[in-house]
Amino acid sequence: MDQQPHDPARTPEYQNLPNAPRPDRWGWMHRSMTVRAILVAVLVLLLMIPLLMVQDLIMEREYRKDDAVREVSSTWGGSQTITGPLITVPYQATVRVDLGDGKTEMRNVTQYAHFLPEKLDVTSTLDPEKRHRGIYDVVVYKGHMEVSASFPAMNGLLPTTASALKWNEASLCLGISDLRSIKQQVSAKLDGKNLAFEPGLPSDDIIASGLSVNLPMDSASLSKPFNMTIALELNGSGSFRVVPVGRNTSASVHSTWPDPSFQGAFLPDSSAIDASGFTAHWTVLHLNRPYPQEFTGSRNMELEASAFGADLILPVDEYQKSTRAAKYGLMLIVMVFLVFFFVEVLQKLRIHPIQYLLVGLALCIFYTLLIALSEHIGFSKAYIGSALAVIGLVVFYARSVFKQMKATQLLGMVMVLVFGFMFTVINQEDYALLIGSIGLFIVLAIVMAVSRKIDWNRAGE
Repeated sequence: MDQQPHDPARTPEYQNLPNAPRPDRWGWMHRSMTVRAILVAVLVLLLMIPLLMVQDLIMEREYRKDDAVREVSSTWGGSQTITGPLITVPYQATVRVDLGDGKTEMRNVTQYAHFLPEKLDVTSTLDPEKRHRGIYDVVVYKGHMEVSASFPAMNGLLPTTASALKWNEASLCLGISDLRSIKQQVSAKLDGKNLAFEPGLPSDDIIASGLSVNLPMDSASLSKPFNMTIALELNGSGSFRVVPVGRNTSASVHSTWPDPSFQGAFLPDSSAIDASGFTAHWTVLHLNRPYPQEFTGSRNMELEASAFGADLILPVDEYQKSTRAAKYGLMLIVMVFLVFFFVEVLQKLRIHPIQYLLVGLALCIFYTLLIALSEHIGFSKAYIGSALAVIGLVVFYARSVFKQMKATQLLGMVMVLVFGFMFTVINQEDYALLIGSIGLFIVLAIVMAVSRKIDWNRAGE
């Protein structure tokens, strides 16, 4: 029988010597590239925690900005929506009321019929101002509106309820979403007379907030059409909307604000935008909306859904872009760690996990710098400044780790390319998926090309 070779280091006498070296039972773990790759992957996953904290920070700052906007709007005036004018007439109706326990009874209740104008023309001028709340900017405006409406002869309308209509109690109603911002008395000019509006509405069937004035009508006034004009001076912020209550509605908006966003149920038929401001014009027919010219009951949801107009927006939303940048944080960390890992493999270095962690935390700091700086100098300048600062920090640290200029230069080049790629994707929203997919394919191809000749089984020796 073959004898095992005698190893003095394994004898109890040798291992009990005070200065005898202990056998390295775990040395293979330090040399194994597989174990080190798994450890690097675990560090990448751990760095997802600060990245998630960065996204929470962005949301918190965005909420603070929204709070600033609400504070300014609450004192200056909120988004404005103009509805009307329209005529509301009460009438008595008999309805069945449920009393519970299967019992019902018939009761007389007051309901309302509503009559919309034949033609509506709204001409608006919005004079913008920029207000500040802390470090945040809020766009507000002073609105000057001229509203012209033409009503048809009322006799013969709504024949099923015409006999019950109380025309002597009719009201002229005008919807204004934020009454606090009205800057002068609102009156309607009708047949040479001024009808002064009062706050409140006879019914909330179609308007939740607005003004009204009594407009009693007799048989003579019911038999002929009439026209009226209303001048409005009111403050607002953010958006301006018009509800197309006319059979033929025409609306125009002019402002010196150069960054509008046209929103609502209808886009303008024509618009002109330049550095000096914008002008937009809409034409809407009654066929384009889901409610008739005269009706009874509630239609407030349908009227609200048909509103259209313009928003005065700030062109740069640094929080939205910062959120999109944070979504590429994992790619940034993985790319930089890959460079460190390949240098470790190819140059037979030993980079400690703490060194990986410090580099990863430096990459996470990029996002906090980006958020803080973008609130003061804009997103593009903040991105470039933060990227240069982090690239310089990581490259300076890598120089002492790699101890090779070529590897350090490679890392710097990779970081410049990754930050440039992220900046391009963030600013090209329409092509973000296409550019991102192509970029990731190229990155994977480069990684496979660099690693194809590495003998992973012997890489740790």
